[in-house]
Amino acid sequence: LQARMSSGKLITKPSDDPAGTATAMSLRSQVRAAEQFSRNADDGVGWLSTVDFALNASVTDLRKARDLTVQGGNGSLNAAGREAIARQLEGVRDGLLAQANATYLGRSVFAGTSDAGVAFTDGAAVPPYAWTGTAGATVDRRLATDTTVRADADGATVFGTGAGSVFALIDSIAADLRAGVNVGPRLTEIDTRMDTMLGELSGAGTRYNQMTAAQDLTAKAVMDLTSQLGRVEDIDLAATILDLESQEVAYKGALGAAARVLQPTLMDFLR
Repeated sequence: LQARMSSGKLITKPSDDPAGTATAMSLRSQVRAAEQFSRNADDGVGWLSTVDFALNASVTDLRKARDLTVQGGNGSLNAAGREAIARQLEGVRDGLLAQANATYLGRSVFAGTSDAGVAFTDGAAVPPYAWTGTAGATVDRRLATDTTVRADADGATVFGTGAGSVFALIDSIAADLRAGVNVGPRLTEIDTRMDTMLGELSGAGTRYNQMTAAQDLTAKAVMDLTSQLGRVEDIDLAATILDLESQEVAYKGALGAAARVLQPTLMDFLR
């Protein structure tokens, strides 16, 4: 009883309760698994928050590029005006490229498992605007024994790659403006790319909700399992105190009875 009081545990060694020990080990294993799933969900939320921010910023930039294309296609601008719009478009392109190369904890969120550092090369590279990821190599987070959720986004789908990328599209529009070519027909290409971004943004939002729901579920699971473990291992403090006091009273009574039966004499002490 004193050992239980000092440790706060019913089971201090397996022989105290073999069945209880087996149950406690199983519960501890489940607690560790739930805690790991919770950490996975936390990390996934970080990834998808970064993806969500980058995609929202990219959609905003692309809308700005569309507005500039509409402005540049009205046919009333002189060469200086078209040059000014072309430069603004190039600034939008740089913003889009920065969002496409967004990172979380040093990892690109649009390049899957690639460790290239950036998801897309710049316009000066050969080939320009190349995607550095590998198709199908996604970043997944396990939220339960049989559930995984993707934490990254497919940069090649969202932004395109190489000559088919949104960056190359904006470069082409800027070049057409400088050459005096009507850029109005290019609006359809911008709209197509924007629809793709919005679709991916919707998918990322769905996965984000899955991650946050998993955070709540795993937190509750850890609490429930810890409570069950406590019922198996932890002492009932009030009952243990009463038992200990009862044992102390019985022990003192036994000592008193023995003292009365075995009356020591001076010779007993001298021996």
